[in-house]
Amino acid sequence: MIAILFIPILIYIVWAGGIYFLVLVELGIFVGVYEFCDILRQRGLAPYKSLAIISSLVLGLSAYFHSHLFTMLTISALVIVVAVAELLRRKKEEAIFHISGTVFGVIYVGWLLSHLILLMQMPRVLEPLIYTNIFDVKIRLGTSLALLPFVLTWCNDSMAFFVGRRCGRRKFFPSISPNKTWEGVLGGVLGVVVAAFIYQQVYATYLSWFDCMALGVGTAIIAPIGDLVESMIKRDVKVKDAAATIPGHGGVLDRFDSLLFTAPLIYYYLRFFAVR
Repeated sequence: MIAILFIPILIYIVWAGGIYFLVLVELGIFVGVYEFCDILRQRGLAPYKSLAIISSLVLGLSAYFHSHLFTMLTISALVIVVAVAELLRRKKEEAIFHISGTVFGVIYVGWLLSHLILLMQMPRVLEPLIYTNIFDVKIRLGTSLALLPFVLTWCNDSMAFFVGRRCGRRKFFPSISPNKTWEGVLGGVLGVVVAAFIYQQVYATYLSWFDCMALGVGTAIIAPIGDLVESMIKRDVKVKDAAATIPGHGGVLDRFDSLLFTAPLIYYYLRFFAVR
C-alpha cells in the first residue's frame, strides 16, 4: 500500500523537478541520518546527531548548486568540529568511535543520497536539454536522469526477490543475509538489464545499448552490496529494521539501502561516459 502511494508521488515530484525534488531528497537525508544516529546509540555510541543532520543537509544543498568548494568545506568543517567537540566532552572513552561514526553517517547517507540531486541537476553542467521520446512526449533530461536509479534499483530488487523466492538454492552471503541466493542475484541481473533497455526506449533515448548493458550489470552488482552493508550494520546492532518510519517497511535506510550505492554509480557513469 505504501509503495502504491509513494511511486506516483515520486514520479510527480521528479517531473516537477527543481526545488520540489530537492525537498524530497533532503527529507530522505534528514530521516536517514536520524535513523543512522539512532542505530549508533543502540550500539552504545554517542554520535553528534545535530551536526550530522545539518552537515548532511548542507551536502544536499551543495549538490543542488553544484558547489564542489562548499562540499569540501562542509566535510572539512564537520571533521574538525566533531573532533573538537569530542575533545571537550567530559567522558572521552571510545572517542574514535563517536567521531568516526558521526562522519561515516554523513558520508554514507548524506553524501551518497545527494547524488540523486546531482543527477537532477546534471544538465546545468552540460546544457539545458529537452528531448522527445518515442511517444512524442517532451521530457527534461534532468527528470529522466533522476528517475533512472529508482527504476533500475527497484527492478533489480524486485526481480532478485521473485527469482530468489521461486528458484533460490545457493546462498549468496549467508553470514549477513541468509535469504539472498545466487539465483536471485542472477535474476536481478536479467531484470535490471531488460528494464534498462525498456527505459532507454521510452524515457532515455540518449543512452546507447552499451550504456544500458553497463548500467544494468553495474546496478545488479552494486545494489546487493548496498543492501548487504546496511544488513551488516543492523546485524552488528542486533536489530531487524533500522527504524519504524515507514509502516510495515521499516525505516528509510531499509527501503533505500541499495539506492545509496546505485545513485553514485549511475551518476558517475553518466557523467563521464554517457551524457555529453
